[in-house]
Amino acid sequence: MNAIVLRELGSPDHFRMEVVPDPQPGPGEVVVDLRAAALNHRDLFILQRLYPGIQLPAILGSDGAGVVSAVGEGVEEAWLGQEVLLEPGLDWGPEEARQSPAYRILGMPDDGTFAERIRLPVANLQPKPAHLTFEEAAALPLAGLTAYRALVTRGEVRAGETVLVTGIGGGVAVLALQIAIHLGARVFVTSGSDAKIERAVALGALGGVNYHDPNWGKRLVEMSGGGPDLVIDSAGGTSLETAVRIARMAGRIVFYGATTGLAPNLDLYRSFFKQLTLKGSTMGSPREFASLVALYAASGLVPPVDRVFPLAEAAAAHHYLATAGQFGKVVLRHPEPGAPSSSN
Repeated sequence: MNAIVLRELGSPDHFRMEVVPDPQPGPGEVVVDLRAAALNHRDLFILQRLYPGIQLPAILGSDGAGVVSAVGEGVEEAWLGQEVLLEPGLDWGPEEARQSPAYRILGMPDDGTFAERIRLPVANLQPKPAHLTFEEAAALPLAGLTAYRALVTRGEVRAGETVLVTGIGGGVAVLALQIAIHLGARVFVTSGSDAKIERAVALGALGGVNYHDPNWGKRLVEMSGGGPDLVIDSAGGTSLETAVRIARMAGRIVFYGATTGLAPNLDLYRSFFKQLTLKGSTMGSPREFASLVALYAASGLVPPVDRVFPLAEAAAAHHYLATAGQFGKVVLRHPEPGAPSSSN
């Protein structure tokens, strides 16, 4: 099969299309012929040497959707031919509250979805919601699961609450916006781009502020009528510091990243006086993934896809992702079975 292989770090230009052995399913496993895969910042972090335990060569890619083409021992043959999307996490473990020491994510060290086929446990499959294209389905797993756990499990969002989603535009933030609105929350956003704020409003956000404005926190409090009950943040740094200042009494702040670094001026006095709850969050468990997929299947929601590239243009797709210009997910479309593939 054809796969995008990374043998050297530093730049997306080091991706190469190569012919590699077809995967074979072991006991409890399946092979999925992939139709689409989505990019994540995890892939960029690996390229930039900002991810632990890097092992090369690697086939990156954590998100995918496709058709089951082979099953291993102990797997029902009814899976054959089924359209599925893939849960990106392996070996979460028995506890819902935390991942096990063996937990890892598809796409290094395990082969990922930037390939025509992938082998993985049948437990990592969910039926693809029928209303989604393969590209839309591939946009959901990693970002959607992260957003779902942050909002629902860790954030305990309730209908009627005011939710602030920071850094709108990236996949997790856009899906958090979408899910929160569907669950009945009043959602506001921040971004460094007025155009992205306008797009968020078009999706149902009640408003937003540009975080380049030094008074954005005050503006958000005024705009929302008192500040957020729940903040979903991936930036850390001054964003997290401002969240503590503007959150309502007994508010919750859930953060799943620290892209702008530490928060040395975090106001601990305000945090305890306001009875705030600060929670870290990661991707999520198999149960949460099943709940996420069920939510999209029942609601008819469609994950926003910003742009689709052919698999052979993985390097160009990652250069585009690195510009931070997207709103929603960047997706790779895989060639149809039997179609010729160009090489990088």
